[in-house]
Amino acid sequence: MEFESNNEKMVAKIVDLRSDTVTKPTEAMRGAMAIAEVDDDILGRDPSCVRLETEMAKLLGKEAAVFVPSGTMANLISVLVHCDIRGSEVILGHDSHIHIYENGGIATLGGVHPRTVKNNEDGTMDIALIEAAIRDPKGELVYPTTRLICLENTHGNCGGRCLSVEYTDRVGEVAKKHGLKLHIDGARIFNASVALGVPVDRLVQAADSVSVCLSKGLGAPVGSVIVGSNSFISKARRLRKTLGGGMRQVGILCAAALVALQENVEKLESDHKKAKLLADGLNEIKGLRVNTSAVETNMIYVEIEEGSGITASKLCKDLEDYGILLMTLGSSRLRIVFHHQISGSDVEYTLWCFQEAVNGVRNENGK
Repeated sequence: MEFESNNEKMVAKIVDLRSDTVTKPTEAMRGAMAIAEVDDDILGRDPSCVRLETEMAKLLGKEAAVFVPSGTMANLISVLVHCDIRGSEVILGHDSHIHIYENGGIATLGGVHPRTVKNNEDGTMDIALIEAAIRDPKGELVYPTTRLICLENTHGNCGGRCLSVEYTDRVGEVAKKHGLKLHIDGARIFNASVALGVPVDRLVQAADSVSVCLSKGLGAPVGSVIVGSNSFISKARRLRKTLGGGMRQVGILCAAALVALQENVEKLESDHKKAKLLADGLNEIKGLRVNTSAVETNMIYVEIEEGSGITASKLCKDLEDYGILLMTLGSSRLRIVFHHQISGSDVEYTLWCFQEAVNGVRNENGK
């Protein structure tokens, strides 16, 4: 496919690669929302919500589930249920979503102290470092009490990397050895399952709780689900109400999420293939660098080489003129995220636009 350049840079199409949260509800989702059976979920009677929660618990191999408005609330509730005594401590990655992007809620609202362990490039934390971070109970007079370990799968800030079932099991063994709980921030756990070829319930078998975002790779408009034991979910449901997450005829949203589960999980593999295809193409453009071996799922991180004369903000602005929407991360890094509404032709068009934009910056700089 070829695209002709002109000085006016007329936008041929919009390709939104800012995040997999930007998807629009499909016609099937809108249809399901229009006819959804609903009732008051606070009273536990919304049939569409009950259906979604039952399905998610079954898929992830846990006893029960609860629907919540967002992934941030899902993680907050999960941490606070496990760490229900003030002065508790959670071990988590220094570059994890809970630690970086959730407004410090576990400390602000729950009095839970975060103890960070360095994330490796693949999203893991060294097992030895996790174990070393666990507080000695003999020091309880002066130390917080370690009660929880959190993992993230896939790991967003590490490029959508997948944590293997073997690694997760080993962390689970450490948690049990020390009497701790394990929570998995599984915002994109279905991406990990598809990429690894491991059933999603096996991937989270070692976890005491898992949060799953429905509005990322799965493409539903709103919501996340927490899964765990019956007693855990009972406590989570009460805390959801405390935090203002209790909703009424929420089955309208759950109906769309059920369609997402039925139709979009199988599309994740295509998202991953398209991401890999674009990553390979971008890595061929002089001035850009992509670690293509790290592109395991639907995320690409593009590094701008030093001395190229290109800045992330300028490149992002020039690409926006072509209709390509991205996120910048600092002065020399871009993030690209695929979702089911990005087509093969969108990939070709995006690569062409990158080539045009990068060459345009070089020409402006006289290079």
